[in-house]
Amino acid sequence: MEYLLNALKKLLASTGLNASIADWSSILVLVIASLLVIFLLDFIIRTIIRVVFSKIANRTKTNFDDIMVAHKVPRNIAHIFPLILAYKTIPNIFFEHQQWMFFFEKFILVIGISLIIWGLSSIFRSIRDFLKTFERLKDKPIDSYIQVLMIFIWLTGIFAVFAAVSGITFWEFMAGLGTVSAVIILVFKDTILGFVASIQVSVNDMVRIGDWITFQKYGADGDVIEINLATVKVRNFDHTITTIPTYALISDSFKNWRGMTQSGGRRIKRALNIRMSSVRHLNEKDINNLLNIDLIKDYIIQKSDDIAAFNNENDIDKTLLINGRNLTNIGVFRKYIESYIENHSAINKDLMIMARQLEPTEKGLPVEIYAFSSDKRWQNYEYIIADIFDHVIAATSTFDLKIYEHKF
Repeated sequence: MEYLLNALKKLLASTGLNASIADWSSILVLVIASLLVIFLLDFIIRTIIRVVFSKIANRTKTNFDDIMVAHKVPRNIAHIFPLILAYKTIPNIFFEHQQWMFFFEKFILVIGISLIIWGLSSIFRSIRDFLKTFERLKDKPIDSYIQVLMIFIWLTGIFAVFAAVSGITFWEFMAGLGTVSAVIILVFKDTILGFVASIQVSVNDMVRIGDWITFQKYGADGDVIEINLATVKVRNFDHTITTIPTYALISDSFKNWRGMTQSGGRRIKRALNIRMSSVRHLNEKDINNLLNIDLIKDYIIQKSDDIAAFNNENDIDKTLLINGRNLTNIGVFRKYIESYIENHSAINKDLMIMARQLEPTEKGLPVEIYAFSSDKRWQNYEYIIADIFDHVIAATSTFDLKIYEHKF
């Protein structure tokens, strides 16, 4: 390079140019020529690598190489070789001008660090997308881990740039950062919290992509679509998007419906308020009428026999209906509900089925249905509940019961 520069200077000086002008003109010519060679080499290498990668991607069964091509990994790799050539040639053109030589060395080194970071970023993005193609990893917070790696790479790159510009070694520069570690921790507090939270969420399997969660504090009620280092995105059922800080998943309380979706059914737990003034004992005529109901016919016969045996054995005076043991309309109604649910085609018979009486309130006597629908899809689940309560509400009049309704 020195020989070419001197020869070019002599050639320009022979034309009558001033020595200083000949010097800088020769430098400029060599810089332009070097840049042309570097860009031409970059184009050739980039083309070769892209063609080779594309052919390999078309022949292999794995789609990882296709993803790498999509993220322009070959192109980023191709930039490395021309950059090395630039680092070895351009600064040497300024060997008689030490300040400029030093400047271009640092400048090309900074560009090289930036290209390395950019190349690593494209590689990790490719790895992220490739891992997401595996079914068993689709619900894992892969984005969080890749973001952590990228933050580490970017920080390392930034520190390397500062070290290169300042002229001290990288490790000496990193050691000096210990004095400002408190400031670094303060600046990256959310990132650190998100990183720790992402690890805990993953290790403890608290949330997966695709889980239905309810987080009242943030107004979230829907499916998790993304888990990042700092945030978790939830698509609510009204198609709005709620963003939740990742660390909130371990610091606050939320509900994950995954257990329900993985179980054999979705819980039905809803009560019907009965007006307490309509609750009464059943007389013989009432019992005879209720014997026409197929679902509870056997129950009424068996229960009536047991009650009659008890009353006869204890010589109960039945001139008053209240004496001894008796059937009540709400008791038989509760048994009817239970039998109806047990025979309902949409109810999971392997899980608990119960019709129970809750504590009376100013709104009447709640009779609660507790069961599990076999179909867990929201729309179908609501249809099943509506179908059950349509029937139960209509059946109350058969048992001479009245539903509580608030009167204004």
